Amino acid sequence: MSNTQWTQEEADHIEKEIRKRAMTDPQFRTLALKDPTAAISQINPKPLPTGYKVRCVEAAGFTRTVVLPDPVSNAEELSDADLEQVAGGSRNNVVL
Repeated sequence: MSNTQWTQEEADHIEKEIRKRAMTDPQFRTLALKDPTAAISQINPKPLPTGYKVRCVEAAGFTRTVVLPDPVSNAEELSDADLEQVAGGSRNNVVL
């Protein structure tokens, strides 16, 4: 990994190109699923920023991805009120 940073525009462009190529190139799609870093290097030779991770997943019907927050130490525990506010979220456009 490198200390090189990406702009938001670069990250958006790379994501768009991954999607575009994965739709028409089965070998690239397989590579993106197995080794996203290698797939990205075919699009942009600039290395991933330090700590930046990319994961590609297959679209398989209705799937909801939940990104978990970073864990907190006991010293940083949230109060019950804080936890309820974080967990409350929004249910807009959710089909149950």
